[in-house]
Amino acid sequence: MAVSACSRAPTGGWSPNVIERLIQQAIVQVLTPIFDPTFSESSFGFRPKRSAHGAAKQVQRTIRRGYRFAVDMDLSRCFEFLGFAFRKSRATINVAPKSIQRFKHRIREITGRSRGISMDRRLSELRSYLRGWMGYYGLASQLKLFDRLDQWLRRRIRMCYWKQWRRPRKRRRELIRLGVPIRQSIRHARSRKGYWHMSKTIASGVGLTNAWLVEQGLLSIKTLWAELAPLRRTA
Repeated sequence: MAVSACSRAPTGGWSPNVIERLIQQAIVQVLTPIFDPTFSESSFGFRPKRSAHGAAKQVQRTIRRGYRFAVDMDLSRCFEFLGFAFRKSRATINVAPKSIQRFKHRIREITGRSRGISMDRRLSELRSYLRGWMGYYGLASQLKLFDRLDQWLRRRIRMCYWKQWRRPRKRRRELIRLGVPIRQSIRHARSRKGYWHMSKTIASGVGLTNAWLVEQGLLSIKTLWAELAPLRRTA
C-alpha cells in the first residue's frame, strides 16, 4: 500500500496524516538521543523537557550574575518572540505590550455585548482563558499590571450584566435584590447612559461588588498570579 506524502487539509493546504505523524515521531525518538547531547545548554528550541519558561528563567539567572552585554545584543527580540519583555535595570521579566493587547482583544471577544450566551457560559470561557494565560505569563513580575487588568475585567463583566438585564424593571429589581437603595436603583435603572458608563456607576459601594462577582465565578488575575509564586521563585 502506498502512503501519500501529505493529506489534504480542510483549509485547502496540506498537512501530515496519522501514519506520517507516527513516522515523524519514530524518527524523532531515534535521532534525539544522538543529536540532543551535542546542542548547547543555552538552546531551548524544540528540545525535550525544555520550554519558553525555562529559557526565560535561564536568561534571568544569567543577567543576575552580571552578564549584561548579551542583553544589549539580542535578548529583547528573544523575549518578544516568547511574549515577554525584559527590564534590564532590574533583571525582571514582564509581559510584552503586544501580549497585553492580544489579551485584551480576546477578553473583548468573550465579553462582547452582542454575544447571545448566558453569563454562566461566558464566565466559564473566561475561567479557562485566564487560567491558561496566567499559567504562561505568571512568570512576569508585574503585580500592578495584573491589578489594573483585574479592574478592567470586572468592569467588562458588570457591563455584560447590565446589558443582559436590559429593561428598566429588570435592572431595578436586580439592584434592589443586591442591596442597592430603592431610590438609587430606580435612578440607575432609568438612566440612558451607555453600558460602559453604567458599569462603573453601579459598582459604587453596593450592587455588583467585587465579592459578588467572585461568587458568580469570576476569577481574579491577581489571585492567579499569587498562586504561581513558586514558579517565579525558581527563576
